[in-house]
Amino acid sequence: MTWRQATREEIYAYYAEEFPRYLDDLPEFITANGPKQYAIAFRESHPVRKDEVPAKDFIRRDTWQTDPSGYRTTSEFNDFEDVVDFIRHPARNDPLGRSKFALADPEVLEQPDPRPDAVYYALDHWERPWVLLVDIDAKEIARDRADEMVSAAVDDQDDDALLDAAGILDAAPEGYPYDFEDVDRAIEYGFEVRDIFEDDFDAEETMVVYSGQGVHVYLLDTDPAHRYDEQSREVLNDLLLETYDIPIDPVVTADRRRVARLPYSLHADVCSIVQPIESPAFDVRSATPEVIDE
Repeated sequence: MTWRQATREEIYAYYAEEFPRYLDDLPEFITANGPKQYAIAFRESHPVRKDEVPAKDFIRRDTWQTDPSGYRTTSEFNDFEDVVDFIRHPARNDPLGRSKFALADPEVLEQPDPRPDAVYYALDHWERPWVLLVDIDAKEIARDRADEMVSAAVDDQDDDALLDAAGILDAAPEGYPYDFEDVDRAIEYGFEVRDIFEDDFDAEETMVVYSGQGVHVYLLDTDPAHRYDEQSREVLNDLLLETYDIPIDPVVTADRRRVARLPYSLHADVCSIVQPIESPAFDVRSATPEVIDE
């Protein structure tokens, strides 16, 4: 089982050879111009065209140009193939074009063409209500577990010190701030949240997505009774945290500006494909791309 950072060559091979096979499986609300933005994170910062502007290790790009009133005017991507081109070669296909704030052309630099360490889309959307997503991260589960196991016995309450004292840093996958059992527990929690959505909220359309180091749980109903505003999302956060004791990240649910990992993108820090899953028995070993050398 591969659990390490993907190389530049592996990242490029994944988006060139394997990722296109999954495009027809993307959720229907993820189109070229539906989400308000796409975003890419880089392992190393890449310069922009304007000298005085700092190099970027994370960029957001709008899917539409807008007028002063905020109404859509011109789309930045004609179809999803344009989004794929942007993912494969962000600097060569930057939607900002010749803007001085666009990524610098790698042809004029000594450093290589940047590769996406992670690809995201905006939960805010042009054609449907703001997407409701709950984030459950294995790192938070591991931190809570370490706190329960060893906090009374160690003086240093720093996260790394607690994880080290609990033996989590030495457990597989070695060196990561969680154990594989924390990833599996995050997946189990994800399906518990899905059941709460369906049982308590009468949700008809839900989705659980393995995010590489945890899960994202979606409530996708778009009827008027489910247009969850910020206040109702705060209530939902309190319910999951306090009534059901599920370790979610409450900021993600209630922040309209948040982005989420694009389904079927590569989580390059762990060589795993982000993907919708159907069961808490999902085996994370099955998420390793074909292009990754063991």
